[in-house]
Amino acid sequence: MGKIVTLGEIMLRLSTPGHSRFVQSDSFDVVYGGGEANVAVSCANYGHEAYFVTKLPKHEIGQAAVNALRRFGVHTDYITRGGDRVGIYYLESGSAMRPSKVIYDRSHSSIAEAEASDFDFDAIMEGADWFHWSGITPAISDKAAILTRLACEAAKRHGVTVSVDLNFRKKLWTSEKAQSVMRPLMQYVDVCIGNEEDAELCLGFKPDANVEAGLTDAEGYKGIFRKMAEEFNFKYVISTLRESYSASHNGWKGMIYDGKDFYVSRHYDIAPIVDRVGGGDSFSGGIIHGLLTKGTQAEALEFAVAASALKHTIPGDFNMVSAGEVEALAGGDASGRVQR
Repeated sequence: MGKIVTLGEIMLRLSTPGHSRFVQSDSFDVVYGGGEANVAVSCANYGHEAYFVTKLPKHEIGQAAVNALRRFGVHTDYITRGGDRVGIYYLESGSAMRPSKVIYDRSHSSIAEAEASDFDFDAIMEGADWFHWSGITPAISDKAAILTRLACEAAKRHGVTVSVDLNFRKKLWTSEKAQSVMRPLMQYVDVCIGNEEDAELCLGFKPDANVEAGLTDAEGYKGIFRKMAEEFNFKYVISTLRESYSASHNGWKGMIYDGKDFYVSRHYDIAPIVDRVGGGDSFSGGIIHGLLTKGTQAEALEFAVAASALKHTIPGDFNMVSAGEVEALAGGDASGRVQR
C-alpha cells in the first residue's frame, strides 16, 4: 500500500438533526469533514498510509479536528498548528423535492491564512506515491492557492502522481477566477476528476450532453475527455455522472478515459440517500485506491463508483467502509440483506 498525501481544509460541520430546517433546530449534530480530509480517511480505510496536510488552531476545537482524523488512521504529522479559527459549515439535509443547503462560515480560517513557511513540502512529498487536492483548496484564499501550487511543484520534483478533483464551489469564487487559477495548475496533474459542471466552470470545457434534462449519455463526454487530455496531458480523465431525480433519489455511475479507451461503469440507483455530502470525495478516494492496486482502469472505476454509492448511505462526511465491503458491492451484491 502506498503513501498518499492530501492537502486542504478540514471544517467543523454543524448539521440539523434528521431532515429538520435551520430555523427549526435548537441543536446541531457535530462532525468534522472537508474535501481532501474525506479522501484521506477513505484511503486510510483501504489500508494506505494516508497523510492530511492543513493548518489548524492550537485550541481544543483544532485538536478535535485532528483527533477526528486520527480516529480513522489518518496521519497528522504534517498538520501545522496556529492561526485563529477552524472553518465551519452548516448543513440542512433536504428530502424529496427539497434540496440540501450549505452555509459557509470559513473566512480567515487557519489554512486560509497559512504561509508557505508553515510547510516543508519537499519533506511531505518524500517517498509519497500519490498527492491529491481539489479545487476547493485554491478557492479558499489567494494564500491557499499559492500553497497548492507549491505542493504540486514539490510532488513533481519527487515523482509523485498528482490527482485533482475540480470541485467548483460558486460560494467561494467565480468561474473567471477559478479558470485563472486552475488552468495553470493543470500542468502538474496526471489524473483529473470532475463532473461536467466542474469541467466547464474550472477549465472552460463543455460536454455535448444535456445534463439538466438527465441526458448523461457517455457519448457526449468522449469529445470533451479527449480535448482535456490533449490540452493538459492528463493520463486519466474521470467523471461521475449523477442523475438527481430528487434530494433522496439519485442515479450514479462513472466514466474513465486513459487516452485510448473509454469505460463506463455500472449504474447504481441510490434511494433513499442518507447523506450525499462527501460523495464525490469518496469517489476520489476509491479511484486513487483503484488506480494504485487494480490491474485495469475498468476495475479501478468500478471500485470507485461502488465506494461512492455506499457513502450515500452513511451519515457524516467520511466514508466508513472497508475495501472488502466495496469489493462485495462492486462484485454485484447490492441486495442490502443482513450479513449473518
